[in-house]
Amino acid sequence: MDFGFLYTAAATVAELPPGRVFDIDQQTLIQIVLNIINVAALAGVLAFLLYRPVRNVLNKRSTKIQGQLMQAEEELEKATDLRHKYEQKMEEVEREREEILGEARKVAADSSRRLLAEAKKEAETIRERAAANVEMEWERAENDMRTAIIDVSAVIAEKFVTLAINKETHDKLFEESISNLEGMKWKD
Repeated sequence: MDFGFLYTAAATVAELPPGRVFDIDQQTLIQIVLNIINVAALAGVLAFLLYRPVRNVLNKRSTKIQGQLMQAEEELEKATDLRHKYEQKMEEVEREREEILGEARKVAADSSRRLLAEAKKEAETIRERAAANVEMEWERAENDMRTAIIDVSAVIAEKFVTLAINKETHDKLFEESISNLEGMKWKD
C-alpha cells in the first residue's frame, strides 16, 4: 500500500500557523453563525408555513381513515347481527315447516281413516242393497214360476174338464201339457 498521502497530510498540518487548526478566522465564524441562523429561520418559516398545514392534512386524513374504520366495524357488526337474525328466522321457518308437515300428516291420516270408514260403510250398504235386490229377484222369479204353473194348470184343468176324460185322452192331455211346459220360456 501507498502511505504517501499520510505524509502529504502531515506536511500540510505542519505548515499551519499555531492556534489555528482548520484555518478558521473571525469572518468565517461569523459566516458560519449567520448561515446557521439563516437555516434555523428558514426551518422555522418552513415549519410555520408547511409543517402545520401538512400536519393538519395528515390529521384530517387520519381522522377520515379512523372514521371509515369505525364505519366499517359498525357495518360489520350490523351485517353480523343481520346474519344472526337471518339464521334465527331460518330456524323458525324450519320449525314452522316441521309443525305444518306434522299437522298435515295428522290431517291426512285422519282423512284417510275417515274416508276408509265411509268407503266400508258404503260398501256394506251396496252389499246389503245387492242382497236385497237378489232376494227380491228370487221372490219375483218364484212368483212368476207359480203364476206360470197356475196358468198351465188352469189350461190343463180346462181341457180336462171340457173333454170327457178317458185314460187315453188323459194321457194325451198330460203329454200335451208337458210339451207346452217344456216349450215355455221362463221370465227372469
